[in-house]
Amino acid sequence: MESYPTPSGSDHDDPAPPAAGVRPEILASWQRSQSLGIDRERAALPIESDLDPDSRLTRAAAPVLARLCERFSGIPVTVTLADSRAHIVDRWGDPAGLELMDAASLVPGANVDERFMGTSSVSMVLSTRAPFVVVGHEHFLHDLKELTCMAAPVRDPVGGTVRGAVNLSVPRALAHPGMALALQDATERIGERLLELSTARELQLTHSFRRAMERGGHAELDVESGELSRRGGPPPRLASQERLILLERAVELISSTGEAFAEVPLAGSRVAVLRRRELHHGDAEGAAVEVSFEDTGGTGTAGPATSTASDGRRVPLLGRPAEATAGANVPGATAEPHATGAADAWLLLVGEPGVGRLAAEARGRLALLNEAGVRLGTTLDLWRTAEQLAEITVPRFADLVVVDLVESVLAGEEPRPGPLSPDVPLRRVAAWAGEDSRDLPIGGVNEPACYPAGTPQARCLETGQPVTDSVVTAALTGQPAGRAHPVDFLGEGVHSYLGAPLSARGSVLGLAGFYRRGRTRPYEQDDLTLAGELAARAAISMDNARRYRREHHASLTLQRSLLPHALPRLSTVDLASRYLPADTRSGVSGDWFDAIPLSGMRVALVVGDVPGNGLQAAATMGRLRTAVRTLAGLDLLPEEVLAHLDDLVSRTPDEEADEQDPATGTTCLYAIYDPVSCRCTAATAGHPPPVLLTPDGEAQLIDLPTGPPLGLGGIQPYESATVGLPAGSLLTMYTDGLLKESRGYEDTDARTAQLLASLNRAGPELEDTCDQVTDTLLPGGPYDDVALLLARVHALPEDRMASWEFPSDPAAVARARALTRAQLATWGMSELDFNTGLVVSELVTNAVRYGGPGPVGLRLLRDHSLICEVSDGSNTSPRIRRAATTEEGGRGLFLVAQFTTSWGARYMPQGKTVWAEQIPQPEQPAAETGEQALLAMFDDPG
Repeated sequence: MESYPTPSGSDHDDPAPPAAGVRPEILASWQRSQSLGIDRERAALPIESDLDPDSRLTRAAAPVLARLCERFSGIPVTVTLADSRAHIVDRWGDPAGLELMDAASLVPGANVDERFMGTSSVSMVLSTRAPFVVVGHEHFLHDLKELTCMAAPVRDPVGGTVRGAVNLSVPRALAHPGMALALQDATERIGERLLELSTARELQLTHSFRRAMERGGHAELDVESGELSRRGGPPPRLASQERLILLERAVELISSTGEAFAEVPLAGSRVAVLRRRELHHGDAEGAAVEVSFEDTGGTGTAGPATSTASDGRRVPLLGRPAEATAGANVPGATAEPHATGAADAWLLLVGEPGVGRLAAEARGRLALLNEAGVRLGTTLDLWRTAEQLAEITVPRFADLVVVDLVESVLAGEEPRPGPLSPDVPLRRVAAWAGEDSRDLPIGGVNEPACYPAGTPQARCLETGQPVTDSVVTAALTGQPAGRAHPVDFLGEGVHSYLGAPLSARGSVLGLAGFYRRGRTRPYEQDDLTLAGELAARAAISMDNARRYRREHHASLTLQRSLLPHALPRLSTVDLASRYLPADTRSGVSGDWFDAIPLSGMRVALVVGDVPGNGLQAAATMGRLRTAVRTLAGLDLLPEEVLAHLDDLVSRTPDEEADEQDPATGTTCLYAIYDPVSCRCTAATAGHPPPVLLTPDGEAQLIDLPTGPPLGLGGIQPYESATVGLPAGSLLTMYTDGLLKESRGYEDTDARTAQLLASLNRAGPELEDTCDQVTDTLLPGGPYDDVALLLARVHALPEDRMASWEFPSDPAAVARARALTRAQLATWGMSELDFNTGLVVSELVTNAVRYGGPGPVGLRLLRDHSLICEVSDGSNTSPRIRRAATTEEGGRGLFLVAQFTTSWGARYMPQGKTVWAEQIPQPEQPAAETGEQALLAMFDDPG
């Protein structure tokens, strides 16, 4: 039939199995079966002839499965019990069905593993450790195509170990979901009977030991009270912690196959000696641990009888002295006489080695979880956290660990909620197989990873739950042909795999794969729980790292957008700066600097420091920097800028809220340099004063009136001071982080002296000076955020400015226009005659009309642009308005705005200055505007 796979070596032409209507797990199993060359017509099953017909599993399952067959009497049902190695142990059911099984070699002892039989329900259960149903057409063998086979694992209730599997086969037409439920109930009952049989066996062992030791007068340890009860003498007292240590060591002895005794140091120079005795009672095999005590300080009761081995070891003999044969168990041992008669020995623990092993493994799991809690997530790094998970679990839990993460998670993006589809892009971030593999190429790290549907890795991603499987190496890789996978390091053959999703906050971030070499130690239910817990802890740390990376990137983006991208290029001021965050990894703080060009070729220099750091400080810094630039655009005096900032910080959006602005306590230094007068006016709000280095002098602090930090000013006004700056002077502005030597404030005077001495050695290059200052004061990096701004000032040459003063008389307009035209001719800027003449006429006319009786000043400044300034004694604010058609005036400032690049007004203690700026374009001289075009500008709309 076309619906069945064609294994290699068959007579069919198309070896590829069809995917329609077949689950991915079955397709993956088919591919493995094909690669093994299994004949689908008749598989050759190896038969084990040395199985125990009266094993514990058989005795626990026989009555339960017999009743299960009786429940389905009248229906051709067969029930098969297989052990953990996939050997058929026993069969029940319809005689006709049993004959068909005989014909297919499905007899007791036959191995029905996938390696020999292909896809079957038993092999899928033992591989995945979970119930599984294989419908007729999903079987690999043709002989089973008419059957529906459902199987469930038999688990030992102590530890969850899979002891075997039960398969129920029924014709496809008669299959019913209720059969699978009845099968699971039966396997659970078998597990309960395993526990009951185990308990009875250990009771038998205990009774056997007690009877054997009655003549020796041995007593028992009461674990609850810690007292040793024995006839003939008072027992020693044990502390609570000592009882726990003895019991743990006894469990290890019972589970051990090589150790016969152990010594446990106790308080008070005492030593507890534990001895392991083999016990047999019927088919029950176990061990008992006895304990005796000796005083190493030479006081108290005498110690137990001992013998000396050939290697010098002292071996305790915990039995009656008459039992001289005890020493014969130690090669080369010579019995020593015991002076006090019988040794005091007490029964501590009785059990079977398997139970002891489970207890020891349980403690190992707890220790592993404890170590994971300490070591995982110590760094906010996704890659390192994945490596830590692998290093913790190898070799105690796995021989190889592979960690794959979703590509978008590595990029810091928010993961999708819920499980993932198998085709999600993954990247391998860790692969570890122990210290022995450190220098070996186990491969695949930092490369894309993919897992086809049906592989255990794909099931883990789809379900979001831990899964386990035991399949061949090629099926565990999930890699395209030719690409290496770390599991190749384990060698060829069948290995045990456990996949655990890295789930955090409802999303799957990736996959952790745990591999064990071979199939001698398959992963069990307890291992699934442990792996899920380990993966969950690692995933939380990884998600924290992802969130940190995302917020870190957002913080950096915000901060870089808020700081100046580049300082302006000015002809009158050379600028250089440094920004050094204390946290170089986050790169976010509240310090800032700025240089803002103002009218009249002046420049505003700003340095500020917002309290705190991080994203909040960066956002607050951006708000204040924007406010400073806005206030600077109004041409306010430095003290007025700080007063407005203080008022902004002092106000809260909700007056009733008992909160303060995050900017409260911000310090700020605001200075304005005028290249025409070579003077600097500065005001400070709790900020360190600037340093001035003149060309022929030494660096010194500028004495400024100190104002309170922003938000703390109250009614105290801010004041400014004006100092002269000779051409070539160096002005240094900085935040207090430059003066901090540690996390706290150090000797500010000494640090300031270092700063002044460093500036005294300043050379002509400002960038070199910045490096020299930071290297001198911060050799090991900053302890607080640092902003540094250097400005070397220049004077505007006299031949690039012209100024006149006119009386407040209408006749001055023509005179001003004529002088302007002559000056433009001298500067070679005659192409600006018309526009400049119009601007001068309008501004001087307004000054004469509205500026009061005082004189009118006119000043022209030439730089990369032409600046025209008109001053008068009035403080009235000029504004543009649209004049009506019938009005004769009201169009002057409108024309100024039309014919200049920018214009504005600034205020002085007495009067104001209206300015306008033009950019000369000699290559494209501006054409004169005709009379009709000028009139059209003022037509009423409509």
